[in-house]
Amino acid sequence: MKEVKIESTLYVYDDLNETPDDVVALMAKAIEARDKAYAPYSKFHVGTAILLDNNEIITGSNQENASYPSGLCAERTAIYYAGAKYPEAKIVRMAITAGSKVKTTLSPIPPCGACRQSIAEYEVKQDSPIEIYFMGETGKVAKSNSLANLLPLGFDKSAL
Repeated sequence: MKEVKIESTLYVYDDLNETPDDVVALMAKAIEARDKAYAPYSKFHVGTAILLDNNEIITGSNQENASYPSGLCAERTAIYYAGAKYPEAKIVRMAITAGSKVKTTLSPIPPCGACRQSIAEYEVKQDSPIEIYFMGETGKVAKSNSLANLLPLGFDKSAL
């Protein structure tokens, strides 16, 4: 038997103002999207903004349903729309922000597992990394240079 160690690298900024100006602008779009979330059950609002290589910005927010599995996360709302509207464009960067109507979220909130798998599909499809910035309502901002940092040992088409 052999031990295998898996490491991920994230970069953490103390607040949004420490990030590059283009990230601040993209996160502002994600915050606007978060404000449009439909989350009457969880009271947890998420917004995502995606920068494509054609300079288009696509946004999405979480959309809940009384039948919980029928809802959709902000990341998948945005990424699927980007794939449908601009199928040839590559995703350069994603900005994600999450906030609760019950308590203040100060820590970076990463994508859920289903969203990580969906982002991984596009990263594999485009054969280039997707830079991901994520935060709560305020406070620290985490950056991953690739989805692979958030989902090591990912499942993709090579297994099929």
